[in-house]
Amino acid sequence: MKKSTAYLCAALLFPIPVLAASSSASSGKADWQLAEETEVWSPVPPIVTTSENKAPSDAIVLFDGKSLDQWQAADGGEAKWNVFNGTLVVAPKTGDIKTKESFCDVQLHVEWMTPTKITDANGKPLESQARNNSGIFLQEKYEVQVLDSYQNKTYSNGQAGSIYKQSIPLANASRAPGVWQTYDIIFNAPKFEQEKLVTPGYVTVLHNGVLVQNHFEIQGATAWIGKPSYAAHGCAPLRLQDHGNPVSFRNIWIRKL
Repeated sequence: MKKSTAYLCAALLFPIPVLAASSSASSGKADWQLAEETEVWSPVPPIVTTSENKAPSDAIVLFDGKSLDQWQAADGGEAKWNVFNGTLVVAPKTGDIKTKESFCDVQLHVEWMTPTKITDANGKPLESQARNNSGIFLQEKYEVQVLDSYQNKTYSNGQAGSIYKQSIPLANASRAPGVWQTYDIIFNAPKFEQEKLVTPGYVTVLHNGVLVQNHFEIQGATAWIGKPSYAAHGCAPLRLQDHGNPVSFRNIWIRKL
């Protein structure tokens, strides 16, 4: 093969790229000027200060370990749960408690712990839903289940980290009884126009730092029997459930979104 022919074949197989004119050259602007065109300087996010084991500076502290000032009974009377050693403990058979303030879209942090005693008064093992049960009801309607799900078999859409009877958690991140656990919850409240549902609610849950609910679309108010359904409502309190077990809570704070 002649040398010129070889060069021609090589050029066809491996064409030399033609460099396009740079955007700065074609626009007549320097690169830094073009970069400025996609910089957004306002609005400026508000400053929120944080420190370890403390609520963010813009959070509403719902339980600081000292009092139930932010809470009331479900019927509007005095909250009758117990507070000692910085811990809020369910007082069985006194009923649910709820916040005095109502909320819509929120970021919620709750720490909770189930008792080490996993037998009843007769020594019979507590199993399934009887194993130290409680719940966190967003807007008093949409339950994130609280349950001792450490080596405790129950229906999957009713274990800890579930949206009760609606969504199975992506993982079982439960710790042993007597060990503190955390829920970090992002809740987008449903939106209504008069009686019509316009946008369903969505919830994201991290259980002990593990994502267990990923922007789940809530199907309606929590129902023990039957299918969930929506009924129009506005902002509403956060509610903690008395299921008859002395489950403990601490370090509860919430941020309005």
